[in-house]
Amino acid sequence: MKLPHKLTNIAFAAYMAGIIAFVVSAALAAINTGIGAGFLSRVLHAYAIAFPVAFVSVVIFRPVALFLVKKTVHAPTSR
Repeated sequence: MKLPHKLTNIAFAAYMAGIIAFVVSAALAAINTGIGAGFLSRVLHAYAIAFPVAFVSVVIFRPVALFLVKKTVHAPTSR
């Protein structure tokens, strides 16, 4: 089952936030407590906090990021 096209931005935010939150949670757990017994549990606990924060951040700041990209990247040239 696929989502309606009008939910594209929300789907993008969910996937992007999920990926980034997991990677950052794993990196911080490894740095702060090491990779050992209970590592996955610590990562998932951090992820449960990080995902909602990341999701809301992506939804709110996506327009800002697109604006900044538009201001700093040349538009394609037509031939």
